[in-house]
Amino acid sequence: MISQRPNILIILSDQLRRDALGVYGDANVSTPNIDQLALDGVRFTQACSTYPICVPFRFTMMTGAYAHSRYVPAIQYRMSPAERTLADEFNEADYHTVYIGKWHLYAGHGILPDHPAKKSNLTPVPRIHQGRWQKWLAFECANAPFNTYYFEDDDPTPRRLEKYQTDGLFDLAMDYLSNRKDVEQPFCCVLSVEPPHFPLEAPPELEKKWRDRPLKLPPNFMHKEPYDVPGWLIDESEREESLTQRRTYYAMIENLDENVGRMRSFLRENGMADNTIIVFLSDHGQMDGSHSVMNILKDHPFEESIGIPLIICDPRYPHRSGTAIGEPTSTEDLFPTLLGMAGLKPAHVLPGFDLSPLVRGEEEALSREGVYLEFVHDLRDGRFPVYHRLYWRGFRSPRYKYTVLGDAKEGGKPWQFFDLENDPYEMNNLIDSMAHTDEIERHHRLLRQRAIDTVDHYVLAPAFGLAGLNLWQ
Repeated sequence: MISQRPNILIILSDQLRRDALGVYGDANVSTPNIDQLALDGVRFTQACSTYPICVPFRFTMMTGAYAHSRYVPAIQYRMSPAERTLADEFNEADYHTVYIGKWHLYAGHGILPDHPAKKSNLTPVPRIHQGRWQKWLAFECANAPFNTYYFEDDDPTPRRLEKYQTDGLFDLAMDYLSNRKDVEQPFCCVLSVEPPHFPLEAPPELEKKWRDRPLKLPPNFMHKEPYDVPGWLIDESEREESLTQRRTYYAMIENLDENVGRMRSFLRENGMADNTIIVFLSDHGQMDGSHSVMNILKDHPFEESIGIPLIICDPRYPHRSGTAIGEPTSTEDLFPTLLGMAGLKPAHVLPGFDLSPLVRGEEEALSREGVYLEFVHDLRDGRFPVYHRLYWRGFRSPRYKYTVLGDAKEGGKPWQFFDLENDPYEMNNLIDSMAHTDEIERHHRLLRQRAIDTVDHYVLAPAFGLAGLNLWQ
């Protein structure tokens, strides 16, 4: 007998842009299985990664809290065992909880030369730091899709995946779920794969398929902005290398799509399809040469960076199949939404919104004007400096996106304002447009108020007749 409480399967990819899937409009890539998942469920068209980089996204997904509430830096952060996690909520609801794949909440990075965490691929995460997931088949951070090791529960012995990482982790998940002891107990399983995160390496047959393939490029590829865009920029001499990277990225995505298809077949063959909600998403995107920003960077507020796919396929609501929802969503919404899909509520008040009523069709819109976006200062001395130059906050409403840029000394000043309805590729910065003054000021007020409401330590410069903001004082 199968439990009537739904299973929850969360497929979390790393660095997958929202618009790099067929169902989200990419004309280059073939993703029939992910596309079908969206056609069988609900797709959010304006889902955002609040803080677009691995560690803070994962912190917020695990806890429901804004990353700035714990001063979470871009990388190398160790989540406290005292945090109440998603696993705690599901454990208390008598779910069997399973975590498979990349964790990245135990201070490791895995690729930094001469850094103590460079061997994190071979370093186990202690049981106390595993977020109380009952079953653990995971690792901190590998960034080595052909050379990944994982650990089981509290066993410190590294176990090598003999396959390409995505293939191997999907195998692990299917093997474990097919052999679990109590089939009447519902499960909540996170399957966290690194691809298409760099290093850009795909299975040989897919790399060969994509070699030298013509690409349809977005209009903002290699576009030179008339305003300041900090970061590692690429020029014409690096164009071909950027295109090669983009092709490999697509090859990695097609491998992920194949595995999504394998998983859905597995669920059908094992009698779990009708009672398993599949949530497919990513932690952030990447720039891929848009706005001339280096392919693998993801610390910008552009859509290529913050835009993530969010697909929820709940077989209990077939009448919602193929629904596209345009409400902007944020990382903070995931925790209450995952619980809400199972009919549960968080034990504590959290800042995010439960999106499950939208998924079920019980509500048509959210009672808010938009979502907060951020990239937080790393307040520690002597840490990895790559992400030390972009300190920004943003507010994204259904039509517009407003951002401020600045460090703690000068404070964030108005930086970008885009009309996403008429300029989806963000090629026309309207921050100095007199015709948009009222909307820009309105969004600044929305951003400022959200910073106050969430006790954000970001320093905001005076603007539009409003005083600056410094909650440090």
